[in-house]
Amino acid sequence: MFAAFRRLSKSAVGTVIVVLFLLAILASFALADLSNVGSGTLGSRTGTLVEVGDETVTDRDLDRAMQRVLQQAQQQNPGATYATIAGQIGEVLEQLINQASLLAFSADHGFVLSKRLVDAEIASLPATRGLDGKFNEQAYFAFLQQQRLSDAELRRLIGGAVTERLVIAPAATEARVPLGMARTYASMLLEQREGQMALVPADAFKSGLNPTAGDLQSFYAQNRQLYMVPEQRVLKIAKIGPESVAGAAPTDAEIAAYYEANRSTYAGSETRVLSQAVVPDKRQADGVAGRARSGTPFAAAAAPAGFAAEDVSLGAQSRSQFVGASNDSIAAAAFSAAKGAVIGPIRSDLGWHVIKVEDIRGASGRTLAQARGEIAELLATNKRKDALADLVTRVEDQILDGASFAETVVAAKLPVTTTPAINSAGASRTDANYKFPAELQPALQAGFAMEADADAEVVTLPDQGGYALVAVDQLIAAAPAPLAQITDRVRADWIQRKANDRARAVATETANKVARGTPIDKAVSEAGMSLPRVESINARRLQIAQANANAAAPLRMLFSLAEGKSRLVADPGGRGYFIVKTNKITPGNAMSNPLLISRTQAEFQQAVGNELAQQMAAAMKADQGLERNEKAIAESRQRITGSGQ
Repeated sequence: MFAAFRRLSKSAVGTVIVVLFLLAILASFALADLSNVGSGTLGSRTGTLVEVGDETVTDRDLDRAMQRVLQQAQQQNPGATYATIAGQIGEVLEQLINQASLLAFSADHGFVLSKRLVDAEIASLPATRGLDGKFNEQAYFAFLQQQRLSDAELRRLIGGAVTERLVIAPAATEARVPLGMARTYASMLLEQREGQMALVPADAFKSGLNPTAGDLQSFYAQNRQLYMVPEQRVLKIAKIGPESVAGAAPTDAEIAAYYEANRSTYAGSETRVLSQAVVPDKRQADGVAGRARSGTPFAAAAAPAGFAAEDVSLGAQSRSQFVGASNDSIAAAAFSAAKGAVIGPIRSDLGWHVIKVEDIRGASGRTLAQARGEIAELLATNKRKDALADLVTRVEDQILDGASFAETVVAAKLPVTTTPAINSAGASRTDANYKFPAELQPALQAGFAMEADADAEVVTLPDQGGYALVAVDQLIAAAPAPLAQITDRVRADWIQRKANDRARAVATETANKVARGTPIDKAVSEAGMSLPRVESINARRLQIAQANANAAAPLRMLFSLAEGKSRLVADPGGRGYFIVKTNKITPGNAMSNPLLISRTQAEFQQAVGNELAQQMAAAMKADQGLERNEKAIAESRQRITGSGQ
């Protein structure tokens, strides 16, 4: 609400800006899978776009940032392309400049982060932790590989966010806004205006417009930037998965050896039902043993020594279990005796042991034949994993040794998929039904991150999907779509442009009459054609923030005019032109609405904090000196978005 009000009133209390630099990036790290950070670039160019002190913003930096913006846009609109987000490139570049100026200023003035602090931030990222919840170096490097970041690049990202938190945030916190100031602006939000609005629609002027081939060619030539097609690539992808090593199977000898090594797991072990009495005196132990050997039940034989039946009954015991209740030598004696035998007395650190073997139960596990299938599957899985790792290593070694993509896939006997010409979102202009395989997304990102003549690259696929070898087969630079392919679109644009020109001419003439004192109804009736009827407007300023896009433009004009004045304003939706006249202004009074005053004060405080941060960022740039290479920036914009605008 307040941001819209400030835009309308053109207040000096600044514009809400994004000064958190890379905080959003680090937040996405901490939330979960970090899928939106560093996942690829448009290229590995390193041309300098901006210099701030000793820091630079390069073409590569902008590529990476725009790739992240595109990925975020595609989460909402899978068909989004760089042309869709072309309007954001200026803001993204400004954020990168702010980050560079912050780092340059901090280094110049001694605000240096310790390696330990950055290490702690890295260790706090969920993706860098192992199964035990602690930092794991292997997980960290896997994370860097997945996100296509180097250790130095990640440290720069984290360093920028931490520095922002320590340097910028203190300047922007605890901003205070006087109640009287908030009350004045709250009263302006309650200001009420009455007026009139007339629409001169462009569609009313389309009749009879029929461009010739020459008209279309001329219009296309003058507006080529409107029809730019972003860079496209043809990728060759060879998947390296379990199917690539399907022949890896264990031998009979390997299965038998694994069974023997894990016999206790598969074959089971003998158990014995044992009774035991442990007494401190050998004479008592002899008495228990003698009574038990004479045929007295063991519980009764041990009763004179003070034992109850539950004290002496151990139940079924494996040898390893019984060692815990005695020792190795006693367990050996008990498990070598026959059923019904009484062993002892045998002395240990606990006293004198008397044991009776009540029953012997044989092993209840599976034979080799019974466990063969399970063991074979387990060993085959392990063999395939090892074979897959070996195959990937051989492929990478071949690439490092200078082998081409074609030579490598032939040697490894890998099937190859060649995509049509696609953009970085995986869409094809020539085949609307084409869908890039979701499981190969890392290959798509890598394919658009590498140079056209770069070596093939192995990427890891998600969900244990294996790997993929990817190479650029063809690069189609950003260029206007051929007129023959978009004739209908150009024709529609030509008609819309001509209709807008006609509508503007009529609207301008009508607005001039109104400005000279002609009643708006009369001026519209004298337009020489049938136009929509004039509408009355009655609104408060705060309603502008709640209005839809079509209504917001005339409302903003209504509240920017002096009483009795009128003006022409274009419809942002391209419907035509509005003629707006303000007839009456009634000042607002927020004294009767303390809740609005409180809300305005709270929003003011947030905005003032943002402005303080913006001013500090501007001061840092001034302190360090800012040099922009406008030619390089324009070239980078053209290459990324397919537009020079």
